[in-house]
Amino acid sequence: MGMAINQLPRIREECEVFHLSEKQCREIMSRLHNDLVKGLGKDSHANSIVKCWITYIQDLPNGKERGKFLALDLGGTNFRVLIINLGENHFDMQSKIYAIPNHIMTGTGIALFDHIAECLANFMKEHFVYEERLALGFTFSFPLKQLGLTKGILQRWTKGFSCSGVVGEDVVQGLKDAIARRGDVQIDICAILNDTTGTLMSCAWKNHNCKIGLIVGTGSNACYVEKTENCELFDGEPGKPELLINTEWGAFGDDGTLDFVRTEFDRDVDVNSINPGKQIQEKMISGMYMGELVRLALVKYTRMGLLFGGRGSDLLYERGNFYTKYVSEIESDKPGDYTSCMEVLEELGLSHATEADMAGVRHVCECVSRRAAHLVSAGIATLLNKMAEPRVTVGIDGSVYRFHPHFHTLMCEKIAQLVRPGIQFDLMLSEDGSGRGAALVAAVACREREVQA
Repeated sequence: MGMAINQLPRIREECEVFHLSEKQCREIMSRLHNDLVKGLGKDSHANSIVKCWITYIQDLPNGKERGKFLALDLGGTNFRVLIINLGENHFDMQSKIYAIPNHIMTGTGIALFDHIAECLANFMKEHFVYEERLALGFTFSFPLKQLGLTKGILQRWTKGFSCSGVVGEDVVQGLKDAIARRGDVQIDICAILNDTTGTLMSCAWKNHNCKIGLIVGTGSNACYVEKTENCELFDGEPGKPELLINTEWGAFGDDGTLDFVRTEFDRDVDVNSINPGKQIQEKMISGMYMGELVRLALVKYTRMGLLFGGRGSDLLYERGNFYTKYVSEIESDKPGDYTSCMEVLEELGLSHATEADMAGVRHVCECVSRRAAHLVSAGIATLLNKMAEPRVTVGIDGSVYRFHPHFHTLMCEKIAQLVRPGIQFDLMLSEDGSGRGAALVAAVACREREVQA
């Protein structure tokens, strides 16, 4: 066999489409800023893409919350039930993960809520609180129009869900009805929130500078603390200066504003998704799509003869076979070492890959994940500039941020480049935000109720 031609320079050239220049990042920021302002405005909200829903949370935890609370966390292919005991500067938490079978993810809303209520009741039995009346915080990580702390109307399903009869309905009522149909447990749903809000609340309990919550996991979204006067749609009690806003920024780009940086691979992922044309920014960032973007690029470069000597494999050519966790594993190898990369390629039936091929595969992974980190950073920098506070902590959760070896560093560098001079920020990994955060929102709600009582 003669010397193979080194195709890495060609691959690098092809991957330029994933590169976001600083100029492009700043253009993205200005477009996102305009969309945030539209979402907050009374007259522009109905037609805005980035919805900026009001969460009705006006009080962050102050560390004085006490008691026993339930939390329910639904946002992906499984959900968790938690029981949390808040004490002086500590809390203990027990939780259990329950699967959501595929037929329930795509079945009726009634079946979904009955399944959740059944798991809740079983959990209460296992933790000997079956007879008690407990307050529950409900993390529901899908786009919600909130009409109050305990009233949220599902706008659309995302992330592979399509249960019938839920869109346009109050999901708290859906869960209450399911609990009532059972008739065996007593639960007060004190608050509904989404995972970004939970992450912010969970981090704020420890760190009072935390004013932004970010998820980079299966999906991507952010929430932040806004001045109440800027929230034209707010109809709650006046007098409190701040209000938490759930941006639902995953939908940024649904009207074409990101087309100037999208690639053929992004369009392919979108067209073949369960929700074409929706959640365009999310599809460029999050864990549900990142592996597929890499796979599509690898397929193209293989067909061009730049990878694997032009010989792919059935597994490589099939949708969904390149998992996002592979991206994190491949990028965790030290320079010059391709152990994880080799294992991944062998799993995909590509054991004929050379070292040059592995370098090419790693480069594709790096370009896709770097672009995701830069897009998220442009979003966070937009929020930091809008808030214009001297120092803000960003609470972050989600599998991509948590497990990708360079995501944190990429974000720190890029945000620092994009924020206005004089603004300082910290990125804080949330410990179990959506669970603990839900209990904290319930606890704060109960605390506030007692104050008013």
